[in-house]
Amino acid sequence: MFSFLKADPKKKLNKEYGELLEKAMQAQRGGDIRLYSELTEKAEAVKAQMDALPAST
Repeated sequence: MFSFLKADPKKKLNKEYGELLEKAMQAQRGGDIRLYSELTEKAEAVKAQMDALPAST
């Protein structure tokens, strides 16, 4: 009945994914390639979680 009040997990994961990619880009620009690689790996894991979720209609 009140499904519009439920939080959308895909929205939260999408925000986290974008933040991780932003941090990774800043690390790469700063010359910290190791941190860039770690953040990119975390972002890919979040993307995999997003892809595993069923599509919301």
